[in-house]
Amino acid sequence: MSEVPLPESEQLPDAPWRRGFRRRLKTWYADHARDLPWRRSRDPYAVWVSEIMLQQTQVATVRGYFDRFIRAFPTIDALARADEQDVLRLWEGLGYYRRARQLHAAAKIVADEHGGRFPRNRDAVDRLPGIGRYTAGAILSIAFDQRQPILEANTVRLFCRLLGYEGDPASTAGQRLLWAMAEAVLPRREVGLFNQALMELGSEVCVGRAPPCDGCPIATLCPTRQQGKQTVIPRPKPKKQFEAVREAAVVVRRGNRVLLLRCPEGGRWAGLWDFPRFAVETEQPEARRRELIDKVRQATGVLIEPGEHLKTIKHGVTRFRITLDCYEAAYCKMVDGRAPAGGRKWLLADELEEYPLSSTGRRICRLA
Repeated sequence: MSEVPLPESEQLPDAPWRRGFRRRLKTWYADHARDLPWRRSRDPYAVWVSEIMLQQTQVATVRGYFDRFIRAFPTIDALARADEQDVLRLWEGLGYYRRARQLHAAAKIVADEHGGRFPRNRDAVDRLPGIGRYTAGAILSIAFDQRQPILEANTVRLFCRLLGYEGDPASTAGQRLLWAMAEAVLPRREVGLFNQALMELGSEVCVGRAPPCDGCPIATLCPTRQQGKQTVIPRPKPKKQFEAVREAAVVVRRGNRVLLLRCPEGGRWAGLWDFPRFAVETEQPEARRRELIDKVRQATGVLIEPGEHLKTIKHGVTRFRITLDCYEAAYCKMVDGRAPAGGRKWLLADELEEYPLSSTGRRICRLA
């Protein structure tokens, strides 16, 4: 791959710098690499699953999920044959459930079009659902030692500091520069090992706040450290603006069963199951009671008699900060026999464990 042309003010480090950087990084990683389950094999399937799980999720969280997932679905073919509900149930608690659904959909494509073998061709990999530029590079370099660059949160921070880049790393110019850096530093051999070392250094040493530069193997190569700008490089992201939302969830009881709805396509938690849940506008008790009756009927076709307030749960979803009031209610009658878009089920308490729910849905389940 050829290097991306850059303006003179954004030139990449020269060849001697790059050789020294690679040598020091390789030596450091040999002594400091963490023993992570997905690093014990170069099986592209294991690498793929780990990279999808690690998107926006901490390593410590992923460890247990990865082991359980691989035990349940040891091969691409096994995952392709699995029921989506089983895949989502094993993913439960990791969040960002679209990742699991795309992983499952991609496994079916690999099974059908590539004989169950993860493709080595970059164009074929790019066409798989849920795989972007970074994930494709990570899988192909780690599993097949292809000379593919990577750029993710840890290496963005690392490269910004190694370049002394004070611009916005998320901008078009910033991305162009950082991807060019990721490509320029690649070695000719053991590319996967090198890319893992980059991520390890970024996650364990070149951290966001108060990085321990005295223990960094490349400290003397880093202009940010030399200038004492670790707190301003990379440029901090703008603070997220959160929107406060009030919602209600209702545990509708019909004898010894409770009502679950499957979340429809295009909505929050698509493919998972949930208790009837919706935004609420009123807080006055009688007005809230009428609102619960009306909105449960609209969502489920069921007429209810609202009961006690069970619990209030505060949680966040993307840019929303949600206050969720949980209620119980008694089934009165069916007023609309048509099933909601995603489907509905009346389940016994012990059957709830078989269905994938969001984290808050599982907490409500324990109240049921």
